Amino acid sequence: MAVTTLTLPAPAKLNLFLHITGRRPDGYHNLQTVFQFLDYGDTLKFHTDKTDGQFRLIDNSSQIPEQENLVWKAQAALKQAYKEKGIEQLPGCTIELIKHLPQGAGLGGGSSNAATALVGLNRLWGSHFSSSELQKIGGKLGADVPVFIHGQACFAEGIGDIFTDVSPPELWYLVVKPEVSISTAELFSHPQLKRDCAVVSAQNWDTQNVTNVFEPVVCDLHTEVAMLRRALLEYAPTRLTGSGACLFSSFETRQAAKEAQQHVPKGLRSFIAQGQNRSPLIQTLTQ
Repeated sequence: MAVTTLTLPAPAKLNLFLHITGRRPDGYHNLQTVFQFLDYGDTLKFHTDKTDGQFRLIDNSSQIPEQENLVWKAQAALKQAYKEKGIEQLPGCTIELIKHLPQGAGLGGGSSNAATALVGLNRLWGSHFSSSELQKIGGKLGADVPVFIHGQACFAEGIGDIFTDVSPPELWYLVVKPEVSISTAELFSHPQLKRDCAVVSAQNWDTQNVTNVFEPVVCDLHTEVAMLRRALLEYAPTRLTGSGACLFSSFETRQAAKEAQQHVPKGLRSFIAQGQNRSPLIQTLTQ
């Protein structure tokens, strides 16, 4: 039996800031943000079998119905793209998804899983698609999928799909997940959401002159987030990532982050990770 295995990371991301600069004619918002990856995330293990054309997903932790899982959707989308190239006979594959990232955290876990699935399967199936082609496939699965395929810290504009590579400091982060469930759709429709931020650029943004426009709305709707943010600010600069719910505090050293972690309220999930301007997924593939 011909079996090929591959193990790849699906790293978390942070939005170092997040602005909305206006609405688009299609109803979407124009965004500006900086994505940076973390050396922490989920893992996907690929097992291909050339004697079997079936796909199987092993996911024992996310509790998402199989065909709603972004890994499942990613393989279906890539299989269709291969079919459109005239390549229909593909090896079967089992993907084991090992989750470490909390769901609904603003860390891009599902999107990263989808990106790693696309990149890994493309390699196992013959690398018929370029990175830019995979990004187009991934963009149909979710707005954050392309940046994980792009694999480089970047200043993103448009709906988050126009990238300019940047190299922010690779700081140490304490990431904490409050026990709240946040609806991104509710946030985008909230009347207090700031939608007219001044435009910045990849050359002139700085953590001191930018913010996350969702942060005051989330803190207003969820007192637990506001209280945790105030507590973390005692130790380091702290910001919401994405539309939440995770907060991240930045430190110059791992030791400083570990000392602050001792003060995280019991019962809350937290982890320490270092920022990575080159995605761990891309690092693994080029080793």
